[in-house]
Amino acid sequence: MESAAINSLFRRLATHRFCQRSIHHASASVHPQQRRQSSRYPHAPPQSRGPSARRPRTSVESNWQQRTDAFPEDKADEFQRYPLVTATDLRTRKERPRRVKMLMRDFIEDSLYNPTYGYFSKNVTIFNAGEPFDFNSIPDEPAFQRVLGQRYTEFEDRLDAIEYNETRQLWHTPTELFQPYYAEAIARYMVSNYKLSLYPYHDLLIYELGAGNGTLMLNILDYIRRTDPQVYARTKFRIIEISPMLASLQQKAADRGHAHCVEIINLSIFDWKTYTPDPCFFLALEVFDNFPHDILRYNSFTAQPLQGQVLIDSAGDFFEFYTPHLDPLASRYLQIRSFATQNRLPPTHPLHSPAPWLRKLRHSLPMAPNLTQPEYIPTRLLHFFTLLSRHFPAHRLITSDFSSLPNATPGHNAPVVQTRYQRRTIPVSTPLVQQGYFDILFPTDFGVMEGVYRAVTGRLTRVEGHGEFMERWSDLEGGRLGSGENVWGGGGWFGNAKVMVTV
Repeated sequence: MESAAINSLFRRLATHRFCQRSIHHASASVHPQQRRQSSRYPHAPPQSRGPSARRPRTSVESNWQQRTDAFPEDKADEFQRYPLVTATDLRTRKERPRRVKMLMRDFIEDSLYNPTYGYFSKNVTIFNAGEPFDFNSIPDEPAFQRVLGQRYTEFEDRLDAIEYNETRQLWHTPTELFQPYYAEAIARYMVSNYKLSLYPYHDLLIYELGAGNGTLMLNILDYIRRTDPQVYARTKFRIIEISPMLASLQQKAADRGHAHCVEIINLSIFDWKTYTPDPCFFLALEVFDNFPHDILRYNSFTAQPLQGQVLIDSAGDFFEFYTPHLDPLASRYLQIRSFATQNRLPPTHPLHSPAPWLRKLRHSLPMAPNLTQPEYIPTRLLHFFTLLSRHFPAHRLITSDFSSLPNATPGHNAPVVQTRYQRRTIPVSTPLVQQGYFDILFPTDFGVMEGVYRAVTGRLTRVEGHGEFMERWSDLEGGRLGSGENVWGGGGWFGNAKVMVTV
């Protein structure tokens, strides 16, 4: 931890009642529909953080400031004076910023990816089950839960024997849980489509974004080499990885027999400048959930969107402000979404729920919020689609991610924000938390994003459930338990995930 004070506050949070209702032990049971069990130091209040949050709030409300407390602090003067910065501006900083304001997407990006204090730049640990599970010998799904819990405990015990860390961040992914079968399903899909339309005129060129430990790459290449040596001889695998630590792990995985055909590119995809005209498969698995989002709220009476900014004051406390002036990326997203969905919004959207007349009545009451519930919009995902269209015009996207998440913060398309302490997962109710100590992950509305992707790239797509994809392309017998259940088929684990592919 960075200080004894932070450690003390973390302990107080871990014993708070709201934590006790939602904490679970990674070593005891792993939720089948949620990938991450994250870590680091939380702050609970949604409008400000730290000890200064206890100060009495006595000043008047600003027109720019979302009214959620009865007596919010008036930070309008600071909002006018503080400079607007971006996550790019903060990359070279060694300390968390103060006396600045930024868009919500820049705050999230700085929290997750800052090279010094960002979440993924700190002690990132991805669960490695060791030997693949022998699913056929496991009686049923509860027994698999117990076996997985035991593997979790043993894995973390080994890490603690080397260096004890009560705030270790630990995730699990389908690649690690279901190796090698998960990667082999994706390899079958790629090889089948490659041989159908590209072989022998083009190499099998694969890009993977955010490759974790490198397990997916290793399992895919092992499978292609074993089943189709001629295709393997034409295969090139390139990983684009923002984290230097993970890039090092991926290189070690490549060195296990595939170094000649693997290239690790330690770079943020959003800094990519190279034009790649060759046909390629582009893997983005469990990546979209950590793409930064912007936050919008709507005027309760006119439905005008207002874009959120995060103000960080001199004490390091966070405050939300909203402005009717949308930045170009947010404005473009709303325009493309409107076109792609023909102006049809989901029933849970803030402008649909509750009904407009009831919303106006509710917001007319004394002390009521002056704006709707928040909506989080995937502006970085739009940026990614634009980058694919511009720099990888012949790409075929293969992506899988969560379509819904439990324990999300309030709002439409809102994230799960959680940390981990003493092997317990601790969710909190806001993304405005100490930068670098929390995982912030979003669901993907594939019904909307499929239309946005098509509008940006001009490519056709297919979306299906995670289980449907695995039933079509995996070795189902490998995942069958003694009871007949299949851990990755329809109705299996990761049932809240979907797969989208370019066709």
